[in-house]
Amino acid sequence: MATFAKLSLGSKVISVHSVANEVATTEQTAIDFLHNLHNYPFWKQTSYNTHGGVHQLNGTPFRKNHAGIGYTYDEDRDAFIPPSPFPSWTLDEATCLWEAPTPRPDGDYAWNEETQAWDLIDG
Repeated sequence: MATFAKLSLGSKVISVHSVANEVATTEQTAIDFLHNLHNYPFWKQTSYNTHGGVHQLNGTPFRKNHAGIGYTYDEDRDAFIPPSPFPSWTLDEATCLWEAPTPRPDGDYAWNEETQAWDLIDG
């Protein structure tokens, strides 16, 4: 199966659809199929096995990250970028993932935006 992100006019992912490999012989043939099926023109292929610019099955990474609802497709980077979890986090250009201002310590921690620090989760 090939996977495709349906994009809004602002390049936000609004849904993700699968297309049989027999139909998705190329990205464009699959986009044409989806356009005809949904009467909607804006689609981009995404790779279920790609995360942070790495293909999880040692294949070729594709568009940095598998698209999810709320992600943005960045045409200049040719990448799907998840929403920023916090205003203080910055985008890693190599992975197109968001990074905290300080590395997460080992263990069960959650980011505290107010203190700009990792808080140990009691449990």
